[in-house]
Amino acid sequence: MPSLRFGLLRRLAFLLLLGPVLLAPAAETPRLRIFVIGAHPDDPESCAGGFLARAAAAGHDVTSVYLTTGEAGIPGTPAAEAAAIRRKEAVRACAILGVKAEFFGEIDGATVVDQARYKKMAEYLQTQKPDLVVTHWPIDTHADHRACWNLVYHAWFWGGKKFALYYMEAMSGHQSMGFQPTDRLDIGPVLQRKHEACFAHASQGITPASYEGEILHGQMERFRGIEGGYQHAEAFARQDQSRSVDLSEICAQRPAVKAGP
Repeated sequence: MPSLRFGLLRRLAFLLLLGPVLLAPAAETPRLRIFVIGAHPDDPESCAGGFLARAAAAGHDVTSVYLTTGEAGIPGTPAAEAAAIRRKEAVRACAILGVKAEFFGEIDGATVVDQARYKKMAEYLQTQKPDLVVTHWPIDTHADHRACWNLVYHAWFWGGKKFALYYMEAMSGHQSMGFQPTDRLDIGPVLQRKHEACFAHASQGITPASYEGEILHGQMERFRGIEGGYQHAEAFARQDQSRSVDLSEICAQRPAVKAGP
């Protein structure tokens, strides 16, 4: 009996010492503030719609930002009318992806890079305090894409490189040139949702056929998937000197801590 009593006392002591550790909840994962900044309505969706959908589903605070409202994107349609149509399409696409939509207010086809715009983008990002920003690859045949990259990069560099900066590709070989990915994200779990968001941009003629054809992104998803060992993937490139983040890990998390502005 003494030995039995001694054994019970040892077990009790063990539980008293380690019980709080064993029963403590797992450390909470921070809820990140993520911004994908594209030049036009449909750019964030087609270039990074899978990432947007997966990051939002993982519980992060995700925003799709449009540098312009697509004023020049519907031939034969006045700028104001085209912007209203494309704004509605972008808002609908974001609702499908589960993210917020914001419009930066520049003009499609007439973007300007000057000190005033540098200041505007810098102040916007300083106010938003993002953890991660994804924007256009700098070498691109579309002037609006290059302007978007320039403004975001300037804000990141002169703002002290406080957020992680990654790039997305748009119609590689036709718009983005020489894209060199550092990361590939499996978008299979949200592929249909991404495509539905892209197809919401009806004014741009984005259909299942065009998405697989001249728009190229269907082909890109399969090719990046082959590279990454998935069926479908999106590719991203980390800016040199930017802190590194694991995009796949971000999209697998279920954060519990609210992000602050």
